[in-house]
Amino acid sequence: MRKKVRWGVLGVASIAVRKVIPGMQRGEWSEVSAIASRDRQKAAAAANNLGIPKAYGSYEELLLDPEIEAVYNPLPNQLHVPWTIKAAEAGKHVLCEKPISLTAGEARSLLSVRDRTGVKIGEAFMVRTHPQWLRTREIVESGRIGDLRAIMGFFSYDNPDPGNIRNVLEYGGGGLMDIGCYPINTSRFVFREEPLRVMGVIERDPVMKIDRLTSAMLEFSSGQSIFTCGTQLVPYQRMNFFGTKGRVEVEIPFNAPNDRPCRIFIDDGSDLFGGGVRSEDIATCDQYAVQGDMFSRAIREGGGVPVPIEDAIKNMSVIDAVLRSAESGKWEKPMATDAI
Repeated sequence: MRKKVRWGVLGVASIAVRKVIPGMQRGEWSEVSAIASRDRQKAAAAANNLGIPKAYGSYEELLLDPEIEAVYNPLPNQLHVPWTIKAAEAGKHVLCEKPISLTAGEARSLLSVRDRTGVKIGEAFMVRTHPQWLRTREIVESGRIGDLRAIMGFFSYDNPDPGNIRNVLEYGGGGLMDIGCYPINTSRFVFREEPLRVMGVIERDPVMKIDRLTSAMLEFSSGQSIFTCGTQLVPYQRMNFFGTKGRVEVEIPFNAPNDRPCRIFIDDGSDLFGGGVRSEDIATCDQYAVQGDMFSRAIREGGGVPVPIEDAIKNMSVIDAVLRSAESGKWEKPMATDAI
C-alpha cells in the first residue's frame, strides 16, 4: 500500500500557502498533489511556487480527480461546511480549517454526512497535535502543580482592514471565531471537561460590526477559564494554567514557531519575582506537518483523526453560548453535547 496520502487543497488561502501546505510537504505521510482556485491562474501560481503537480480552475474539478484521497479545506468560514460535504460526497477525507462551521448546529450536520459516506472528517486545530500542548497537559495531570483550578488566556493581533475576510461579519468574521476559539479549545483540552456555563462580553467595530474585543469566562466542574481576544490590539498570545501548588505557562501557545524550540514555564509559586520558575524546551517541529501526518496515518491505519467532528461541535457550542451571553448579558449554557 502507498504510504503517503495524496491531498488536494481547496483555495489559495494565506494560511494554506504560507503554513499548512509547506508543513504537510515536510511530513512523512502526506503529499500535496493538487490545488484548486476559482481563478486558474492563482491556482497555477500557487502550484508553481509550492511545487504542487496539479492546478485546477474550480473546486469541482479537484473533487473529480480520482487520485486525490483527502482534501484540506481552508475556505472562508461560511464555506467550510458546504464544501466539506461536497468533498465527503465525492469520497474524499476532509481536514477542515477551524472554526469548522458558523454554528454548532451546522457542525452537527456533518455527523450524518461522515457516517453516510464513510470518510474521515476533522477540524484543523493544529495546536492539539503540538508536543508543547501534549506536554502541558501531561504536567498538569502529573500533579506537579496540584489541582488545576484556573486558566487564563490572551490572544490578539491588529487587523483593521475592512477588506480582509476576517473582518466580514456575514463570512463568519470576528475575533471570537478566528482566535477566541483557541483558548476555548485548549481550556477544554487541558481540563478534559466541557464548560457548564459561560459569560461573554463583546465590543463590536462600529463600521464592520465584527467583534473586535471579546472576553469570556467559562465555568467547568473543576474550575474556571477566562480569556480575552482582540483583532485591533497589540499582537500577543499566552496561556497560563494555575493549580493549587504551581503554574504552567505556554509562551507561544498558538502560532508556535517551526524554526526553533518552544518553551513552557513551570512555576512552583515560591517566589513572585520568578525564582521558582523553570523553563522546559520543546523540540523544534512544524505543527502543520504533525497535524497532516496524524490525519494521514488515521486514513492509512484506520485510527481516529486528531480533532473529530464530535469535538468540533462541542467547541462551537461554547462559541455559540459566548455570543448568546454577550447579547443577553446573562450566563448561558452551551448546547447539550452528551449524546455526541
